[in-house]
Amino acid sequence: MPSGYSMNSLRVILVFDVGKTNKKLVLFDELYRLVLERPVQLPETVDEDGDACEDLKLLTNWVQRSFWEISSLPEYEICAVSFSAYGASFVHVDDYYEPVTPLYNYLKPYPEDLKRQFYDTYGGQTQVSLETASPVLGNLNSGLQLYRLKYRKPDIFDQIKYSLHLPQFLSYLISAGVCSDITSIGCHTHLWDFSRSDYHEWVYKEGIDVKLAPIYHGDEVVLLSYGGNQIPIGVGLHDSSAALIPYLASFQEPFVLISTGTWCISLNPFNQSPLSEQELRQDCLFYITYEGKPVKASRLFAGYEHEQQTRRLSEHFQTDVGRYQSVSYDRQMIATLKEGVALNEPGRANDLLERSLFGSRDLSSFGSYEQAYHQLMSDLLRQQQASTELILQGTGVKRLFVDGGFSKNAVYMNLLAAAFPDMKVYAASVAHATAMGAALAIRKHWNRKTLPGNIIDLEYYAVTTDL
Repeated sequence: MPSGYSMNSLRVILVFDVGKTNKKLVLFDELYRLVLERPVQLPETVDEDGDACEDLKLLTNWVQRSFWEISSLPEYEICAVSFSAYGASFVHVDDYYEPVTPLYNYLKPYPEDLKRQFYDTYGGQTQVSLETASPVLGNLNSGLQLYRLKYRKPDIFDQIKYSLHLPQFLSYLISAGVCSDITSIGCHTHLWDFSRSDYHEWVYKEGIDVKLAPIYHGDEVVLLSYGGNQIPIGVGLHDSSAALIPYLASFQEPFVLISTGTWCISLNPFNQSPLSEQELRQDCLFYITYEGKPVKASRLFAGYEHEQQTRRLSEHFQTDVGRYQSVSYDRQMIATLKEGVALNEPGRANDLLERSLFGSRDLSSFGSYEQAYHQLMSDLLRQQQASTELILQGTGVKRLFVDGGFSKNAVYMNLLAAAFPDMKVYAASVAHATAMGAALAIRKHWNRKTLPGNIIDLEYYAVTTDL
C-alpha cells in the first residue's frame, strides 16, 4: 500500500472527463458507484487567427494539479487513472514534449484551396470518405489538421515530434507515456483505412505517420510509479466511444444508443456493413470501439440547434432560457402542430438532416411557449428519426437507448417512442456515462470485483401517439 494511504482508504479509480464546455474529475469505487465529482469550466482563449480555442495551459494545470491533490487525500487509494475527452483535436508537441501550437478548435474553418489540393491528390472526396469511413468535415477530419500544418506552417510541422489526440495528451500529462488510441484514430479523422485496418496511404505519403505515436487499444495502460506502487494509467478514449462501453458491458442483445449532447449521435455496434455514398452524404460514419471493432453511426447537430432555438423562444416569449425544462409532454398539443416534411418525399431526408424546420417558423403563430416548444421538439424529432434510421437498416435491432440531456426530456422521449413504434425505447441513465466508460475500459488492470448489474437505469417509454 502506498505511503499516505491507510487501511481504511477506499480503493477508487480517478477519471478525467473533458468536454468542450464542461470538464470534471470523478472517482468511482470498485462497484462503480460515484464517490466524488468535481466539475470545472475553463475559459477559452484564441489562436493566432483570433478563433476561439481551448486554453491548453489552463487545461494542463487543472489536470496535473487535480491529480496530485486527489492523490494526497488519505481517504482514497488511487488504484488507476483513466481519461475521456472530445475528439478531432490534436496537441502537437516538440522534442521536449512542449506544445508548439494552440489546441485548434475543430470548428475552425478549413481553407477551401487546401481541401481541393488534398482530395485532388488522393482520389476525390467520395473515394477518401469511403476508404476512411468518414464524411468530408474539414477540421473535424483531424488528420487534415496535420496536412494543413505541413503546407501552411511547415516550420511548425517540422518541430512536431508527436501529434497526440486530446485524450492521449491528457494521459501523457500523468503517465509521461505517449501513445495513439484506436478510438480517436478511427473517428472521422481521415487517418484510418477501414478496409486495410491501417493508416490510409496518404498518411504515409505525406510523412504524417512518423508524427503519430504507437497505437494502443483503449483497454491498455501505461504504468506510473507512485508511492511505491505501479498505478495503471489509461491511454484515453474518444468520448463517444467511451459512452458506449457501459452498454456493451451490460447488454448482449443488439441495441442502438443515441448519445445526446451538443451532437446527437446514433451508435449501432451491431452494424458493420460498409458505408455507402448516400450514407456518407447524410453524415454517417464509423466509430471504433476500444477493442477495435467498427460501429456504424449517424450524427445530428440537434443539441446545438435546441440550445439556439430555446434562446430564441425565451426572447420571444420573455421567459427564462431554461423554461423548457418545466414543459410537460402534451399529446393533444402535438396533434395541433403544423405538419413537417414527410420523410418519404424524394430528397427531403437530406434536407431534414441539414437544417431544422423550426428555424424558419414564425414564432408569432404560436399561442404559448409550450405550443412553440412542442413544435420545436416535433421538428427535431423528424430529424432524429431520419438520422437514426440510417444506421438501423437491415440490422433487426429492437431496443433503442437514449442517454445524455435529451434522455431527461419527456417531450423528446415520448416523440421518439412514437417515431419508432416497433422498437422498445428507453431513457437510459448512467452516472457520468463517458467517465464510466473510461473507467470500465481498464477495469481488468485494477478491479477484480464482479461488474454490478445496476450501473444503467432504464425508463421505458411506451408509444402514446403517432409522430
